[in-house]
Amino acid sequence: MTDALIEINHVRFGYDASRLVLNDISLRFMRGKVTSILGGSGCGKTTLLRLIGGICGAGGGQVVFDGELVNARDRLQLLRLRRRMGMLFQFGALFTDLSVFDNVAFPLREHTDLSEAMIRDVVLLKLHAVGLRGAADLQISEVSGGMARRVALARAVALDPELIMYDEPFAGLDLISMSVAANLIRKLNDITGSTSLVVSHDVPECMAISDHVVLLANEGRIVAQGSPAELMGSSDPEVRQFVRGEPDGPVKFHYPAPTLEADFGVQA
Repeated sequence: MTDALIEINHVRFGYDASRLVLNDISLRFMRGKVTSILGGSGCGKTTLLRLIGGICGAGGGQVVFDGELVNARDRLQLLRLRRRMGMLFQFGALFTDLSVFDNVAFPLREHTDLSEAMIRDVVLLKLHAVGLRGAADLQISEVSGGMARRVALARAVALDPELIMYDEPFAGLDLISMSVAANLIRKLNDITGSTSLVVSHDVPECMAISDHVVLLANEGRIVAQGSPAELMGSSDPEVRQFVRGEPDGPVKFHYPAPTLEADFGVQA
């Protein structure tokens, strides 16, 4: 058993032939650590989580989970590996026809032989951790967007998985809920010994809870990685611009597009 739970070896991926999302990246995510993956929109953060979970397959290179090569075409392997993973999806992906309680209970009913009495206790404990034990009987249509995100978080950790992947866990949360969610990610990681990957745009919260930070740029290029202190103290212009939220710098706001002259017939 190596110190790295996940190894990304020279991975390339693109949704079409015209643009690479990830371009020959290599990363190692260490066991028992919280790693934040930061970067602008469209740089491949979520795609990286999708590759680890086998939702899509790499166009080149290898994705290795606990020493085993992830094969997106091997359904039985993916089912086995995913029992060891928890995923908080970017938009929640809750079952709208199930109650809050039943959404969190779903993975327990699917993957364990626990009694309903035990499932009830586990679900209420997970909901209590995110401050929603009193909302257990509500329908998803009856909760706010921020509450739905917290329900999704409770479901992601219901099985106490070895690997928990959080895709934008702080989106839509108020400042209090954001702080509670961040502390919960850190505490769950420390108490259970799990490995956590956090994809986010929220620099302060990620820096406060992470052991390691990876900063990606366009086409999945790794700009920098290291401890939160190392990135916050970096003199690299691209790193400084992102972690400080500066509008001017090497990171461009506009998605690549034809020139204004080509689209509108006017000079820029």
